[in-house]
Amino acid sequence: MNRCRVKICGLTRPEDVRLAVEYGADALGFVLWPGSARAITPEQLVRLSAEVPPFVTRVGLFVDQPADVIAQCMPYLDLLQFHGSEPPEACEVYGKAWIKAIRMKPELDLEGEIARYQRAQGILLDAYRPGVPGGTGETFEWSRVPSAPSRPIILAGGLTPDNVGEAISRTSVYAVDVSGGVEQGKGIKSSEAMRAFIEQVGLAAQYKDD
Repeated sequence: MNRCRVKICGLTRPEDVRLAVEYGADALGFVLWPGSARAITPEQLVRLSAEVPPFVTRVGLFVDQPADVIAQCMPYLDLLQFHGSEPPEACEVYGKAWIKAIRMKPELDLEGEIARYQRAQGILLDAYRPGVPGGTGETFEWSRVPSAPSRPIILAGGLTPDNVGEAISRTSVYAVDVSGGVEQGKGIKSSEAMRAFIEQVGLAAQYKDD
């Protein structure tokens, strides 16, 4: 069975962390960029990280931030997510596994961008809105997702329990990433939506195998 992994991003509360783990999330995302409505501080990260059991990946999201800020957070993270205009060499200096987010601009040379970030553990594809690094709540045309990429692809952008099954059926992505699509407020997750989202991912993956 070709299982599609799930990342729940933008977590801000311990109870949401615990529920995401209970429902089967493979990775949990913490936004360390102050410009986000879902941002947490490094001090909050310490507390939330303590709620995460072994074998669930703690991901820290950064947007063109100073190296000292990232270094301060690194002991409490397993994976770094760069969501700005960071060049490959800026992502590689920390000696920790990382992924790179690419916003799907209309004129984007996606294959060229993926080739630039060949040392990334994976490439996250997100919707594009000028001036907004992520969390737009918008989808992009899934037909643009490569069918045989050289790096694992994580699909983000406007996913919800209602459309994630279709997204998986139309692509061959390694993982899906959701934030606003499982919320009742900015950074406040809905337990019902998180459960439904993860269930739909499992059903879609099983259907593809059948």
